[in-house]
Amino acid sequence: MNAHSAELAGKARRQGEDKVANIDGGTNRQLAIPLGDEAREDLIAPAPGNEPVAEPVVEDAKDLAPDRSLAISDFAPPSASASERFMRLAFSMGVSHSTIVAPFRKPLRPRLQATVTTPLEGDRAAGMALRAGHFYVYGVKAPFAQVDMGPLGNLSPPFERVVQGFTWLRDLATSGTPPQCRQVGERLLVSWFDANPAIGKGPAWKVENVGLRLLAWLVHAPLLISGNDAALRQRVLTAMSDTARWLDRNVGKADDRLGEVAGWCAITAAGLLLPEGKPRRLFGEAGLARALGEAVGEDGGLLSRSPDAQMQAIANLIDLRACYEAAGHEPPRLLGTMLHMLVPPLLALTHGDGGLGNWQGGGATKASRLSRLVGASGVRTRPLKEPSGWGYQRVTARKATLLMDGSPPPLGHHARHGCASTLALEFSHAEHRLIVNCGGAALAGGQVPVRIEQGLRATAAHSTLVLGDANSTAVLIDGKLGSGVGEVQIDTRQVKLENGSATRIEASHDGYASRFGLIHRRILMLREDGQELRGEDVLVPSGRKGKRGKVPFAIRFHLGRHVETTLTDSGKGASLMLPDGSLWQFATGAESLELEESLWVDGNGKPHPVQQLVIEGFASRGGGNFAWLLKRMG
Repeated sequence: MNAHSAELAGKARRQGEDKVANIDGGTNRQLAIPLGDEAREDLIAPAPGNEPVAEPVVEDAKDLAPDRSLAISDFAPPSASASERFMRLAFSMGVSHSTIVAPFRKPLRPRLQATVTTPLEGDRAAGMALRAGHFYVYGVKAPFAQVDMGPLGNLSPPFERVVQGFTWLRDLATSGTPPQCRQVGERLLVSWFDANPAIGKGPAWKVENVGLRLLAWLVHAPLLISGNDAALRQRVLTAMSDTARWLDRNVGKADDRLGEVAGWCAITAAGLLLPEGKPRRLFGEAGLARALGEAVGEDGGLLSRSPDAQMQAIANLIDLRACYEAAGHEPPRLLGTMLHMLVPPLLALTHGDGGLGNWQGGGATKASRLSRLVGASGVRTRPLKEPSGWGYQRVTARKATLLMDGSPPPLGHHARHGCASTLALEFSHAEHRLIVNCGGAALAGGQVPVRIEQGLRATAAHSTLVLGDANSTAVLIDGKLGSGVGEVQIDTRQVKLENGSATRIEASHDGYASRFGLIHRRILMLREDGQELRGEDVLVPSGRKGKRGKVPFAIRFHLGRHVETTLTDSGKGASLMLPDGSLWQFATGAESLELEESLWVDGNGKPHPVQQLVIEGFASRGGGNFAWLLKRMG
C-alpha cells in the first residue's frame, strides 16, 4: 500500500471506535413491499412519517477536485453523538441490537422496513435462461438440477460466485416483472435452503459470498417474499436476520479487502432495512470506511488492480446507496466520494469501442455492460489521466488508443487473479483492436477451461517481452503472485517529430534482474494523428558489468480477433488487414518474425482463436535493443 493509503487506513482505524455516522436527521417516507393478497402486514414495518424525502446529496464530478478527492474525512464515518458512539461500541462487543435499542422490550420479529429500487440492471439473457430453468454463467448453461448448491458442491469459481452469492437475482429482476420472476426466485431459494441447512459450513459461507448474498436478498426482496406463502416469507426474513448476525461476527475473516467490502456493505444494508438496526448500521458504516480506505489506492484504483474487482466494488456501493434511499436516510459522504473515485480508473481501460481491455484476468467487458454500470453510478467523469497505484497508462491520438501496464503487479494479499503483465500493451484504432492481451483467467470455469487459468496469467499471455520463457513475476496458485517485479520506473512526455508530435512513454521493470541480470525497458511513441506506433524493447544490464552468455527472448503481440495477418516475403514484417478495409504494416529490424496461434477471451468469457506476432531470438546478457513499428498505410 502506498504511503497516502496507509495514512488513510490508519486514520480510519483510529477513528473506528469514536466516529460513527450521524445520518438520522433525514425524514422517512412511507414504504411497503407488495406481498400479495394474503400477506401479513406485520412482516413489513412502514417507516414513520410520510413527508417528502430530500434527494441524496451526491457531489458533481467537478466539485471533487484532485486535491480534495481523498480528504481523510471522506474515508471516516461522519461525526457522531455520544449515544451513537456507545451504540457502535456496544454492538462491536457483541451486544445485540435489540438490547441496545430497546433493552426492556421483546425483540421484534424479522421484517423489512422498505422496498429497494436499484438503478443497476443485470444481464437479460442470463435472466431469461433462469426463467427457462438454467443458470447461464459466462456462456455456459447449467440446468438447476445439475448444480450442487451444498457444502460439498464442487462449483467452479464463476459458478460459485453466482450461485452462492445470489448475484443471479439481478439478472432475474431484469428479465421481467416481479410476478413473472417470483416463482423462479422462490424455487431457487428453497433449493438453496435445503442444500445448506447448517450455518457456517461450505463455500456458501465465505465472507464475500455471504455479503453478496445478503445484499442481493435485501435489494431484490420482492422476488423472494412477495408471494402468498406466509411460511416461506417468514423463513426468508429469519434467514436474513441470521445471516446478518453471522456476518457481524465474521466479516473480518474475508479472504481479501474486496470480500470485506462486500460484507460491510451487506451489514450496513441490513442495519438500514431490518428492525432496530441503527447500531448495526453505525457499526457497518465504520467498518466500510475502514475497508475502503485499505482497499483503494490514492488514485481511486483498487490495489488488486483488477477491472473485474473494480466493477464489483462499484456495483456494491450502488446497491448500498439504493438501500439508503429506500430507508429515507441520506447516504454518507463516503459513498459519493468513493463512486467518484472508482469510476475514472475503470474508464482508463476502455478502447475506442467503449469496452474494457484484458487486464489482471478480466475479459474484454462489453461497452453496454460498462455503460450500464457507470450510468447507474450517476458519475459523469473522464478516464483517469494520472495513475499512480492503478498504474495503467492510457494515451489517445484521434481514433487511436494505447494502453500500457506501467506498474508492478498487485501484492500477494491483494491479488485475485494476478497476472505477470508488467509493460504489456494493448492498441486499438476506432472500434478495432489490433494488439490485445489474452485475458480471461478470472473467468476460468465457464467456457475458459480451468486447466489453462495459470497460463492466461503468465507473461507470455500478454503483449510484452518474455525472457528465458519465464514470467516477469512468479505466478502462484489461487490467483496469487510471488517474487519478481518490485519497481517500475515510468516517464511520459510530449515530443516533437519532423512531421508533427507524439506522446512518448518510457518505462522499465526489474522482474528479470535477479535471474538474468537484465532490466527490461520499453519505449513507445504514438504519433498525434494516431496513424503510427513506434516501439523499442531494450535490455540493460542490472549491474555495473554485464554477464556473459545469451538468453532466449520473445516479444509477443497478440492480435485482435478480426485482424487478418500475412507475413511479408522478407520475414521481417507483416500486413494487418482490419474489417473496415484499412491496412496496417508491422515491421521490425529483428532477424526473425513468426506468426503463431493464440487466443483472446471476450467479456462473456468465450475464448476466440486469434494469432500473435512473435519476435524471438537470443539476447546477450550484456544487453540489446529490438525496435518495431506499427503503421497505418494509405
